[in-house]
Formats: sequence, C-alpha cells, structure tokens
Amino acid sequence: MNIRLRSCLSAGRYLVIGAATSAASILALVVLLYVLVLCPFGVGIPALPHALRLTRHPAGLERRRAARELGEPIPEPYRNGSPLTDPATFRDLAWLVAHAATGLLLAALAIGLPLGGLRQLAIAGFWWTMPGVGSSLGFAVTSWPLAALCALVGLAFIAATLWLPRLARLQARAAQALLSSGQDAALADRVAELTASRAAALEAHGAELRRIERDLHDGTQARIAAVVLQLGVAGQLYDNDPAKARGLLVKAQDTATDALAELRTVVRSIYPPLLTERGLDGAVKALAARCPTPVAVRVLREGRHPAAVDAAAYFIVAEMLTNATKHADATEIAVTLDSADDTLLIEIRDDGRGGADESRGSGLAGIRKRVEAFDGTVTLSSPPSGPTVLRVELPCGS
Repeated sequence: MNIRLRSCLSAGRYLVIGAATSAASILALVVLLYVLVLCPFGVGIPALPHALRLTRHPAGLERRRAARELGEPIPEPYRNGSPLTDPATFRDLAWLVAHAATGLLLAALAIGLPLGGLRQLAIAGFWWTMPGVGSSLGFAVTSWPLAALCALVGLAFIAATLWLPRLARLQARAAQALLSSGQDAALADRVAELTASRAAALEAHGAELRRIERDLHDGTQARIAAVVLQLGVAGQLYDNDPAKARGLLVKAQDTATDALAELRTVVRSIYPPLLTERGLDGAVKALAARCPTPVAVRVLREGRHPAAVDAAAYFIVAEMLTNATKHADATEIAVTLDSADDTLLIEIRDDGRGGADESRGSGLAGIRKRVEAFDGTVTLSSPPSGPTVLRVELPCGS
C-alpha cells in the first residue's frame, strides 16, 4: 500500500509539473504563430529560426522529465545547422501541440481526482451538519441514502487516482516517442558517424604509409645506396690500393649495419615484434620498463584481441608515456588494462602538471583518430593542476 501511495504521489507530481511545461508549450506556439503571421510581410522571416529554437526549451525540459520518469535516457536529436531543415524541429512542434492540448487536462485530473474524492467522502460523513450541501454529481445531499451515493462517488474518484501512474507513464512515453530521434534518424546519425570514422581511418592509414615511405626513402634506401657505391669503389681499388679498399669495405659494413637498424625501427613502428613475442600485456610492461618515469602496470582481466587492436593499444600507451615524461613532468604513471565484454579498456594516469590539450599538438589528436578508426571512444581529464587521466575503449568484436 505504501508503495502504491508513493507511486501515485510521484505520478501526481509529474503530471502537475506537466501543467507548467504545457503552459510553456502554449506560450511557444503563440510566439511561433505570431512570427508566422508576420512572415508574409517579411518581418517574421529573420525571426523564424529563433522562434523555432525557442520551442526547444520546453521540449528539452520535457525530455529530461520523461527520461527520469521512464528511467531511460532520451538524447537530443538535433543536428547542426538551421532548425528549418532539422527533422527534429517538426517532431518538437508535434509534441508542443499534443502537450498543449493534454498537459493541463491531465494536471487537472491529478489534482481534482484525489481532492474531489476526499471532498465527497467528507460530505457523505458530515452532510447533516450542513444540510443541502451539493455533491460533485450536482445533487444536494439531504438524506443518508444520498450520502451513501456521495460516498460511492468519492470512492470512485479515489480508485481513479490509482490510474495516475499509468497516465504519467503514458505522457512520458508520448514525449519519448515524439522527442527522441527515432530509429531512422538514429540510423542516419550512426551511418554519418561511421562514415566520418572511416574517412579518419583512411586518412590516418594514408599518413602512416607516407611516413613509412619517407623513412625508407630518406633513411634505409639512402644508406643501402651508399653501401652499393662504397662496394663498387672498393672493387675498383682492390687491385691497386688494397688498404684503401679494405677501409671502404669496413665503412660499407658500418653503413649496412646502420641501414639494418633503421629498417628494424621502421618495421617496429608498423607492428612491434614485442606484441608477437609477449602479447599486449608483456609489450606494455616492456614499455614501462624502458620509461624513465616509474610506471605501474595493472592488468585486471586478460583477453585475446585482434592484432590491429593490440598494435593501436601499444602505440597509444607509448605516446601517452612519452607525453607524461616530456611534457607533463610526471613522477608517477599508472597504466591499467582490462579486457571485458569484447572491449579493451585502457586507462593511463599521471601526476603531472595537467592541462593537456588536443589542439596544441601533444599527440592526443592522433590518439583520438587512431581510436575512432576502431569505432572506439576517448575520454580525457586533465585539469591545470593535474592529474591527467586518459581512458580509451577499443571494441574487439568481429
């Protein structure tokens, strides 16, 4: 009984507050109608976008109220651009009309049913102290049979009050249906998001290929060409000046050694051999061991991930360790890895000066692009006084 009473009180409060949003809806519709009337004269045309944005305020309030009532988030469906071309604007207008027509009525029921029921019961019990008092049905109570009828009416009102939670939920569901983005709009937004992430992935991939080509051309290829030249000169000098030829051979060997080292560096930048030898956990621990700043690595749950995900995670950790050491002046770094529900979670925390900003070229923008290519998420917290916390979620499902 207590649960039912609390539910009725909560529903009644929701419907009564709905009277305020209903009044705000009526006001917004009046303003919009006034602007539309002025449009043929040219005065209302510049004000029309602003009037349409005005309708978003009561809609946003109702969206938050309905989300609390239903226990489900109702995200805002608005797109960037003019409200005149936004499909969500017309959904808002439909809700304004429906809520303006029903909100005040439902609020009146939420107030009138319980109060009317109590009034009828009071009349039925005390009619004899004030003979001829009127009932809600329009008859005067002048006898006990009429008082009994009045009491039945009061009980009916009280019973109808038990329907308030359903009315409140119906109002919230209507708001959810009209004020949410809808499946088609959500699908369109999702397609746009995936298109953008795919474009970012292709751009990052192209940039990576250009970097590898540049490293091979400017470094390894030039050194190998130098080796070929030195060996050719050494071959020509071998008969006439063996000592000089021997020096060129030693120099060619050193150049070849440097070329091999550069080639290994390029290969390591494509897919670090440590990932193949030790897996992601071992590779991150090796990164931590080489970092000049003390790094604590914690692995909550191990899991198997696609090779591309492991490589992305490795480079993300490497970039953040470099940032924390070079830019943040951190004295302690903590790296947490967790594999759960086909998602790899990475959290990197340092006690540095904070104030990390993607727009200032600290490698964070590259990390975000790398993560978005996997349809993952990046959350950065870096207040000016620190600490800096980067949280990355990389989906691993097929």
